[in-house]
Amino acid sequence: MLRINELKLPLDHPEPALREAILKRLGIPAADLVDFTVFKRSYDARKRSAIVLIYALDVQVRDEAAVLARMAADPHVGLAPDTGYKFVTTAKPAPGSNRPVVVGMGPCGLFVALILAQMGFNPLVLERGKTVRERTVDTFGFWRKRKLNTESNVQFGEGGAGTFSDGKLYSQIKDPKHYGRKVLSEFVKSGAPEEILYVSKPHIGTFRLVKMVEQMRAEIVSLGGEIRFESRVEDVLVEDGGGKRQVVGVKLASGETIPTRHLVMAVGHSARDTFQMLYDRGVYVEAKPFSIGFRVEHPQSLIDTCRFGPNAGNKILGAADYKIVHHASNGRSVYSFCMCPGGTVVAASSEEGRVVTNGMSQYSRAERNANSAIVVGITPADFPSQHPLAGIELQRELESRAFVLGGSTYDAPGQLMGDFVKGVASTEFGSVIPSFKPAVHLTDLAPSLPDYAIVALREAFVAFDKQIKGYYKHDAVLTGVETRTSSPIRIKRHDDSLESLNTHGLYPAGEGAGYAGGIMSAAVDGIRVAEAVALSMVA
Repeated sequence: MLRINELKLPLDHPEPALREAILKRLGIPAADLVDFTVFKRSYDARKRSAIVLIYALDVQVRDEAAVLARMAADPHVGLAPDTGYKFVTTAKPAPGSNRPVVVGMGPCGLFVALILAQMGFNPLVLERGKTVRERTVDTFGFWRKRKLNTESNVQFGEGGAGTFSDGKLYSQIKDPKHYGRKVLSEFVKSGAPEEILYVSKPHIGTFRLVKMVEQMRAEIVSLGGEIRFESRVEDVLVEDGGGKRQVVGVKLASGETIPTRHLVMAVGHSARDTFQMLYDRGVYVEAKPFSIGFRVEHPQSLIDTCRFGPNAGNKILGAADYKIVHHASNGRSVYSFCMCPGGTVVAASSEEGRVVTNGMSQYSRAERNANSAIVVGITPADFPSQHPLAGIELQRELESRAFVLGGSTYDAPGQLMGDFVKGVASTEFGSVIPSFKPAVHLTDLAPSLPDYAIVALREAFVAFDKQIKGYYKHDAVLTGVETRTSSPIRIKRHDDSLESLNTHGLYPAGEGAGYAGGIMSAAVDGIRVAEAVALSMVA
């Protein structure tokens, strides 16, 4: 199989043009082209009036060796790499050994469990929240009726925080073993559209993610795994002996104790009580940087026109996204995060008396507004103390401020962009109607974040207009606050075994442990951790 990279065609090219371009690039007659598939398709929109599609193609030809020899000087033609997933072991754990336990069923925990189940290790998954459909009912209930279930919401429950998101399936992680291809293949097998295997920025959307998560759960169970919902881990049991700390089990909130010597903690970035418990048990935890800011809503049509010009609305291009950054004069970096084309801003609270936002889209990305977090990077030096959990303290403080500014009813505080930059409280909406539910309460957002963040954001919104014409729009809506961009801690682990730095048998994993950011990187980390657990159990 040959791989052709960087094959470019116009956005509106007819279907036969792709085959003709392959024949021309390889210099072969039509009879020698056996078959081809699209491995990746992206686009170059720098010239908005002449957008180009860029293909990577896997091609079968009659005399592969001869074609390769003739194309040796072309850096974009070569053998297609093997992207198939290979299990790290076919051995099984010794009879009678404790099964591996996975805590959390977000993207990371889901793939830890799936890979272990596929290798025959019969994992037990403990999820503090509810099944994905029950969780969806609770989450929509909060949005509509302001009734928060602290164990079943945007953050907690089957599927993790990524379920109520744009469903983006791309990241910038290095992936030499093609784990990402395994993730996408499993998603397709569970009901995702096949296009996620080849489009450059694949996404699924919330409703499709719900069905996929259920299908993956069914496979884990069919392979011998067990999943328990509403099972919060209250304590990790550790034995000290011979100078080594060893995990020996977990204790649930119900009082039940479950023995295990292989415990994966894939709890997500908002399991603050679990972070505290791990710290109290002596697990090595350190503070790490994250970002804070607001959700910003513009008309999606404005973003489409700015990005695609006369090609706005093209079916292949879909709803336009953006990625922007500004280095403010006070030394802070301000950037877009988790941009959701044609989506909604959602209430993502998991603790009473606190307001936090996130962004979500459906597969169609057909809602009126585009939204993105616009955030300011902060470091542990900005935290209220040097305690490893001080970032959590800061998050809680800012979310509590937002709750009060919004009227103490779980409405979110909001402000028009122009008023925010001028330092004037907003009193009525303009042409942009916010999507946040229950509601947005207009106010002055300046008290919701530290002064350095407010200064940097005011400067950035004006500067962004040079990158996206029309971005500095007076009646664009800011909704506060965004504080859960990533975990405020890192549970450090060894690079080789992936075990906790000081606790044998404990495997910190995914976004909550500080080793991922988003669905794709969390799932890939889950595969890596599953492999480490399997190899440890058969060693």
